[in-house]
Amino acid sequence: MRVHIDPTFSALLGELYQGPLEEQPWQAFLASVRRLLGANLVTLLLRPPSKEEQVVMLCDGGSLSSIKSYNEGQFVLDPFVDLPSREVVSLHEYLSPATLLASDFYRIIMEPQGWYDFLGVDIREEQELDVRFRAGRYRDAAAFGAREKALLQALLPHLERSIRLQTCIHRTDRERAVYAGAVEQLLVATVILDEQGRVLSTNATATALLASGAGVALVDNRLRLSDPAANRELSNLLTELLQSRRQHAPRPARAMHVPRPGTLPDLGLVVRAVAAAGGPEGRGIPSIAVFIRDPQLAAEPQQQVIGRLYSLTPTEASLAMLLANGLNLDEAAAELFVSRNTARAHLRAVFAKTGVTRQSGLVRLILNSVASFAGEETPI
Repeated sequence: MRVHIDPTFSALLGELYQGPLEEQPWQAFLASVRRLLGANLVTLLLRPPSKEEQVVMLCDGGSLSSIKSYNEGQFVLDPFVDLPSREVVSLHEYLSPATLLASDFYRIIMEPQGWYDFLGVDIREEQELDVRFRAGRYRDAAAFGAREKALLQALLPHLERSIRLQTCIHRTDRERAVYAGAVEQLLVATVILDEQGRVLSTNATATALLASGAGVALVDNRLRLSDPAANRELSNLLTELLQSRRQHAPRPARAMHVPRPGTLPDLGLVVRAVAAAGGPEGRGIPSIAVFIRDPQLAAEPQQQVIGRLYSLTPTEASLAMLLANGLNLDEAAAELFVSRNTARAHLRAVFAKTGVTRQSGLVRLILNSVASFAGEETPI
C-alpha cells in the first residue's frame, strides 16, 4: 500500500511541534500558516485579552500599531469571540452583513485599517486552555473559503497538542525556578552532573564557589577537589552512584567533608543520584546532584521580613540576624555599636516576642523560618 504524505503539510507540522522550543514560540509556524492561508495577519492568543490581564499574543504580519491598539483596549469592540470550541468559523459566517456593518468593530477597526474577513477557531477547556487563533485578510482579497477552513481544521488537533506541550514545559520551568530560587536563598551550591559525571549546570552560589578555587574547582568540565584524598573519595562516590543509577538500584545520598587549604573551614558535600524518569533517556540528562555548603557563607534572612514575622524592632531584628549568622552577643553588640547591657536588653525583648528562652533556640528559629526564602523575586 502506498501512503501519500503531503510534504508541505508535513513541514508545517514539524514547525508546529518545534514551536514550544523556539525563543519566540511558533514564529516559524505562524509565518508558514499565514502564507498557506493567504492571510495578511495570523495571531495566536494564548491568553485572551481582558480588563484584568494583558493579552499574550503571538502574531505574524499585520501592522504593529493596530496590534498594539487591539491589545490596549480595542479588543472590547471585537464581536468575533467565544466561537464554538474547536470549530473553524469565518467572520462572514458568524455575523450577518448588516450586523457587521453596524458594529463599532467594523467602523473603528476594520474599515480604517482595511480589513475584510477573519478566520478563527477557539480552543477552550475549563481550567486548562483558553486559546484563540485568528487569520485576517484585507479588503482587496476574497473571503476565506472551504480550502482555508479545511487546512485550519486539519491543523487543529496538532495545534492543541503543541500548546499543551508548551504549557507543560513552561509550568515545569517555573516550578524549577522556584525550587532553584529557594536553594539559592539558602546559599547551597548546587551542581548537576550528567550520566558521564560532567557538569551540566550550576547555580549562582556554585559558580562563585568553583571560580574561587578554594577547595573545589571545575577542571575539564568535571568537579575537582584540591585535597587528593577527598578527590578520590568523591570520584568513587560518583562512580558508585552512576553505576547504581544505570542499574535502577536505589542508593542513599552520601555525605563527605572537603578539607581546604590554609585556615579555610571544611566544605560539607552531599552527593545523590537523580531518579531516572522511567522511560528511555538520551545523553545530557541530569543524573547526579552535588550540594556543597560553605560555612563561610552565612545565611542572611531579610531584616524587614524577620521584623514582620516576629514583631521585632529594626534593632532587635538586626541582633537576631547577627546571632543567627554565628556572632556571639559581644560581637553582635560591637556590630550594632551598643553596649553589652543594651544588647542583652534587646535580646530579652527578642526572647519575649519569639517565645524562645535560649540563644541557641533563637538561632534555630531564625534559620528555620520562612525568612530564609525572602530574597529577590525568583525570575520565572
